[in-house]
Amino acid sequence: MIHKTFRFENMIMKKYTNIYDIENIKDTVDTAIQLKQNPFEFHELGLHKTLVMIFFNSSLRTRLSTEKAARNLGMQVMVLNVNDAWNLEFEDGTVMNMNTTEHIKEAAQVISQYADVIAVRAFPGLIDKEKDASEFVLNSFMKYASIPVVNMESATAHPLQALTDAITIEELKTRSKPKVVLSWAPHPKALPQAVANSFIKMMQVIDVDFSITHPKGYELDPNIVKETPVNYNQKEALKEADFVYVKNWSSYNDYGKILSEDSNWMMTEDKIGDAKFMHCLPVRRNVVVEDAVLDSDQSVVIQQANNRTFAAQIVLKKILENL
Repeated sequence: MIHKTFRFENMIMKKYTNIYDIENIKDTVDTAIQLKQNPFEFHELGLHKTLVMIFFNSSLRTRLSTEKAARNLGMQVMVLNVNDAWNLEFEDGTVMNMNTTEHIKEAAQVISQYADVIAVRAFPGLIDKEKDASEFVLNSFMKYASIPVVNMESATAHPLQALTDAITIEELKTRSKPKVVLSWAPHPKALPQAVANSFIKMMQVIDVDFSITHPKGYELDPNIVKETPVNYNQKEALKEADFVYVKNWSSYNDYGKILSEDSNWMMTEDKIGDAKFMHCLPVRRNVVVEDAVLDSDQSVVIQQANNRTFAAQIVLKKILENL
């Protein structure tokens, strides 16, 4: 077997909780694409190492792809589905005489003895903006665990998805600097801003012509959007796009609220033109996007889903190399 020489072998990664934990995104994306050609090349790297995956919220792609990535590297995997069954306490100095039964201080330290890497998924409540912004679940694991932590989607970020999206764009782009548009879409439920936040951050650091389109009232965190152009005219924003990433998010300013379910913002054949359609999934058909787009050759959502494995695998690989 001929082993490839990866270009960023000396890069240090001790955790992956946001995209800025990647020192060189271009090299990381390129190496992940190479890794797809031989996903078992480093199957001994994780030998006798254990990944504990903790889900405070349900998951399909994130759970399966991250577990597959770990197993491709030879790791053992343990999954803890918490939901509402594990009443953890996160506040310091609290008197635990109500419904919480264990403090994160003990829980994180104990899990650290059973595992080599912890991966955590915990959504926002979408009620208290300040509390969600504090990332109290993810940051508590980072504070009290003695092993690396991976973010499988938190209150404000989904860095594994963002890395996946960068891999997908790199694989499919037909010009060196493609035009990428993030477009809001209607949805009957109030959804987090996490995917949009991390996608924006990723697009800001790779070589793309990037803009955002959404109805007024759906402005995202200005500290994340920064100087990225925002266009309230969807059709105008989509002109000559190479990639259109469609995603719903609830209001940031009027926090967690649904201000509009305007079906005119649904992605259609007429709007998307020749662009590739991207979405993190799951997606509501004929609400977020019409069947004609989702079932077309322009839709790359299945390829995106496949790339979730290799985004997680390249992250775990770099963490394992530094244990």
